Amino acid sequence: MALTPTQPRPIPLQLRSPGPVPASVPGLALAAAGVVAATVVHRLVPAVPMLTASVVLGIAAAHLPGSRTLVHGRAKAGLSVAAKRLMRVGVVLLGLKLSLADVAGLGWATVAMVLAVVAATFTGTYWLGRRIGLPGDQPLLVATGYSICGASAIGAVSQVTGSEEEDIAGSVALVTLCGTLAIAVLPLLHVPLGLDSEQFGRWVGASVHDVGQVVATAQTAGPAALREAVLVKLMRVALLAPLVAGVAVAARRARRARRDAADGGAEPLVAGKRPPVLPLFVAGFLAMIVLRSTGLLGSGVLDGAQRVQELVLAAALFGLGAAVNLPTLVRTGGRMAALGLASWVMVAGVSYVGVLLTT
Repeated sequence: MALTPTQPRPIPLQLRSPGPVPASVPGLALAAAGVVAATVVHRLVPAVPMLTASVVLGIAAAHLPGSRTLVHGRAKAGLSVAAKRLMRVGVVLLGLKLSLADVAGLGWATVAMVLAVVAATFTGTYWLGRRIGLPGDQPLLVATGYSICGASAIGAVSQVTGSEEEDIAGSVALVTLCGTLAIAVLPLLHVPLGLDSEQFGRWVGASVHDVGQVVATAQTAGPAALREAVLVKLMRVALLAPLVAGVAVAARRARRARRDAADGGAEPLVAGKRPPVLPLFVAGFLAMIVLRSTGLLGSGVLDGAQRVQELVLAAALFGLGAAVNLPTLVRTGGRMAALGLASWVMVAGVSYVGVLLTT
């Protein structure tokens, strides 16, 4: 009898169901939508900076009826990623705005003036914030934002302090508001204060928080004012790295002091718990300054990097805005507003005297 080969049975086709959506996707998608909306707002109303619009839209998204379930539920993880990791990317790219030649071209007198303004604003704001009883890291974050470069500096420092998102968001909102008001107020003081165009530009660069706000304010006095403003502002930006390193050292010492108070210093610090003296994103920021200084990057690359920086910072600020709890903010709103106003007057006054002494 002939044996017939056994016919192989057809294997049924099994369609694999897609895996679970990563937890960060809904929040990142919401942040991207917020960036698109902020871009539209800025184009319709150019006086409203895109980063300011991002913060406001994030706050609105967290408080609109029916949205809290999404923002504080499915989207929370992704919004937190945007607020922290994308902020670091934005800070790194910020280094491409500055070259070593720009700093050298300012002259030692101007460099000393910028150092004095930053030191006076930071220490004065931090001291006053503690005196009026602001909670958490709010005094440190507000002092950082006013003295260096607004929301970017707040985001950088918060990465090494592990600050609460509500503290970060409230500080960003305050600094952004005052920086936006400067666009309208400072040009009105140009002539009454007796400043020529270059002096006005230096004053704006030394006293206004965000780079975009500096450009918007200084351009009202012409190209000479704009050039001086940007150079002085970028000198302030360069001080972000040593400030973050100093805060990291202080955070390490504070942790060690708390450990010693708790157990008498008998046990070593837990590995991986101490903030690094020079965080990786700050090293990246410095590396971008060096790269820009080499002249290897063309204008097209720099323009593209600036656009990417704006987009990732806008997404980060939307995430921070979504973390704002307005009832909590209202409870400290009076004290926060008082600190913001005092710090604004402080940085404007100190920088005005500095400009007069160095020009």
